[in-house]
Amino acid sequence: MSGTTVDVTVVVIAKECLPGRVKTRLTPALSPEGAARVAAASLDDTLATVAALPVARRVLFFDGTVVPDAATGFDVLHQPGGGLDERLGFLFDTMTGPTLLVGMDTPQLTAAAVAPVLERPERDAWFGPAEDGGFWSLYLRAPNGTHLRGVPMSQDDTGAVQLARLTGAGLDVGVLDSLLDVDTVADADRVADLVPDSRFARALHAETAWSLR
Repeated sequence: MSGTTVDVTVVVIAKECLPGRVKTRLTPALSPEGAARVAAASLDDTLATVAALPVARRVLFFDGTVVPDAATGFDVLHQPGGGLDERLGFLFDTMTGPTLLVGMDTPQLTAAAVAPVLERPERDAWFGPAEDGGFWSLYLRAPNGTHLRGVPMSQDDTGAVQLARLTGAGLDVGVLDSLLDVDTVADADRVADLVPDSRFARALHAETAWSLR
């Protein structure tokens, strides 16, 4: 990827990392407070990766009140109410130019993972499947929320339905490499092994060590 700025907006969708609201499937192995700290580290890693991308604009699509320090330089768009498909529909109706969405649950995200999007932003869409059947990223050259509304979210066929929605609309869709979302402790361990020097891995190891005391 060259250092030339690409006319793309990258959006990170995230919620405030409060105990009991994030990474609840990491408990009881971790305390709710520990799970929240691990989630915050995952978000910080993601924001840092996006901050370093050569793109025109960065947005935090945020459910919460206290914006993380790592989002400095990001525009903040607060999430509306409703199901995830409705919120994503709102996002892609609000954006006015080529837009790449990524989640906060893949702290192993690298510039290389999204390089195809930035190298070929003229493509109609790019889709990043997640190992659990969902998706970790979605790019639309011409944002349109109707491509997302009505897609059943948080199911093992969410990604397949979303991809079919895009191709069914006649879009030329490129597929990115699959990534693992951090949902369970086993997922967290696998991802920490992939990025041992990350904030996420350090936070996970610290919380795991504490829980074994």
